[in-house]
Amino acid sequence: MKSLPRRLLPSTSALAAFEAVARLGSFTAAAHELSLTQGAISRQIVALETLLGRPLFARGRRGVALTAEGAAYARRITEALSIIRTASLDVMTKRHGNTLNLAVTPTFGTRWLMPRMRGFLDRHPEITLNFVNRIGQFDFAVEGIDAAIHIGASDWPGAECMLLMHETVAPLCSPAFLGDHAIGGAADLGRLPLLHMASRPGAWEHWFDSLGLAPPPAQGMRFDQFAAVAQAAIAGIGVALLPLFLVRQELEAGQLVKAVDHPIRSRSSYYLVTPRSKPVEGSVAQFRQWLLAEIEAFLQSDDAP
Repeated sequence: MKSLPRRLLPSTSALAAFEAVARLGSFTAAAHELSLTQGAISRQIVALETLLGRPLFARGRRGVALTAEGAAYARRITEALSIIRTASLDVMTKRHGNTLNLAVTPTFGTRWLMPRMRGFLDRHPEITLNFVNRIGQFDFAVEGIDAAIHIGASDWPGAECMLLMHETVAPLCSPAFLGDHAIGGAADLGRLPLLHMASRPGAWEHWFDSLGLAPPPAQGMRFDQFAAVAQAAIAGIGVALLPLFLVRQELEAGQLVKAVDHPIRSRSSYYLVTPRSKPVEGSVAQFRQWLLAEIEAFLQSDDAP
């Protein structure tokens, strides 16, 4: 077999960095996801662009955006990396013969699901669980994922969405921020820094509308990750609209307090999503049965959202 020119075989680390930046739209977010520095991500991208002899991103004051060539390249590389990940995972878990590849939103997975996973693993030691963090919709076949726990609406094309639970959100801030600002009611929040989550557009508008108030202009800091917006609120940067059940520890520790005591049901809900192209059986069916029992027990507890 004739070997491929070195130019056509970029390093997997450079491709992983490129795919992360293309998907997240930010060098900083890609660095956080890959546990690298922003400088390291930038060097990988520059090296890849030098190798290909084409610019993949347009840099500007507001961040980076894919060029037309970069967008076309991203589609092919994303598919190729997914195939490599799935092939590697299949080899690594082949000896078990019974695997479940599950996509979860990072915060829900870390704060709610993981503390309960020992129960499932004790009940089903024959199943090997593989987790990946995903925010938003994706192609199950391309990603090699069996099921996903999704926050949003039940509008996933080509998939079945089973409602798990709703959530209650409230405007939260640090005690110091509350002490430094005169907040006599909901209308006062309109003049304060409001923190936004990119994955939940319109959340603040929905909250103000629930009180019959006109929402302020959509301005303020925006965050890709739940953990980042929560930490910004704790640091006293502004007010964040957060799910109460996911920040219970911070509320009990006094790191966060309600800026205004007006919790509402979020427009986003949690769903177990499975592709319609595959029957729900085997490890997926067993996980679904266990998860629904855990959700039912949680909703009947004092910690329910």
